[in-house]
Amino acid sequence: MDPGAGQVQDFALPGAQFFGTAFCQRCGSEVPRVSVERNVVSVPAGSLDSDPGIEPNGHIYVESKAPWFEITGDLPQFAEMPPRR
Repeated sequence: MDPGAGQVQDFALPGAQFFGTAFCQRCGSEVPRVSVERNVVSVPAGSLDSDPGIEPNGHIYVESKAPWFEITGDLPQFAEMPPRR
């Protein structure tokens, strides 16, 4: 087990079905959040030390974006999550 795992605080956003965040209780940094029930790990891009070697393939939850934020480029946009493949 990771010795820092005990410092991770998981915060589920009240009222949200899936969204939440995980952060280090010691330094406050966002850290990967494990969702066992969905078999997903969300990794904040700002927590990476190097290029992950993957490219984005779409924009999710665009219905909830700030009205002043303009999405540019040709990637597909999804109101919420994209359909499962």
